[in-house]
Amino acid sequence: MRKPVRKVVFPVAGLGTRFLPATKAIPKEMLPLVDRPLLQHAVEEARAAGIEDFVFVTGRSKRAIEDHFDADTELNRTLEERGNTAALDEVRHSELAPGRCFYTRQQQPLGLGHAVWCARAVIGNDPFAIILPDDFVLADKPCLKQMVEAYEEVGGNVVAVVDVPREHTRRYGILDVEKDDGRLATVRGLVEKPKPEEAPSTLSIIGRYILQPEVFDHLEKGQRGAGGEIQLTDGMAKLIGNQPFHGLRFEGTRYDCGDKIGFIEATIAHALSRPDMGDKVRDALRKYL
Repeated sequence: MRKPVRKVVFPVAGLGTRFLPATKAIPKEMLPLVDRPLLQHAVEEARAAGIEDFVFVTGRSKRAIEDHFDADTELNRTLEERGNTAALDEVRHSELAPGRCFYTRQQQPLGLGHAVWCARAVIGNDPFAIILPDDFVLADKPCLKQMVEAYEEVGGNVVAVVDVPREHTRRYGILDVEKDDGRLATVRGLVEKPKPEEAPSTLSIIGRYILQPEVFDHLEKGQRGAGGEIQLTDGMAKLIGNQPFHGLRFEGTRYDCGDKIGFIEATIAHALSRPDMGDKVRDALRKYL
């Protein structure tokens, strides 16, 4: 019987330089999509997939993340006294249960693989998910839930993938595909940021992963890859052939919130999808378009 996926890692130690000066004092992951921080959207996606333990790999000046998911007794009491139950419910929904929330620091910016490796003590010998909050996925069924369902079918390792223009392969980890049924692609290799003419496919990994703990054995070695960093892709590639490895074409739309235009687009798309404000936002946009 396969172990269930109950733990998730959020690598959130980056400086967010593309959003300066907004991110000088506020973590990029705490920038809001409408009324919830980008990272809270990621946490809610994980909750919907059955995740119980949440591991945040942070860096300096990220205290706001810890405070956001903690209980604010004074704020809760004030909202309760004022009878503002709607706001109180929203605030309490952002809180994570005691003993289910873990923070560890990545002291040096050595790459995504190193950030994930920093979570090894909490993950132990269990399969785990990784969510990069920069990738916001708008979907009827949350992306990670789709991945958990795929994992329950095939086991091993599952990554979320999208087709990208060939000229963009140098930006992503790209799959070398053995077979593909249109939904699940069986992976025989991974290449980090290949040149377009050298890319084995145009299937790109986005910021959603379900991995087996053996990946830590390879990340432990600290081998540098593309950009001189410890690449998660290189660690994952070592699992292929020893464990099942699949790419899932999820149902939904992915927005790159690490990019200013992508962040604006994600904000608009999310606002339009909300029953409480979609029509009003649509009317407002007509003034400018």
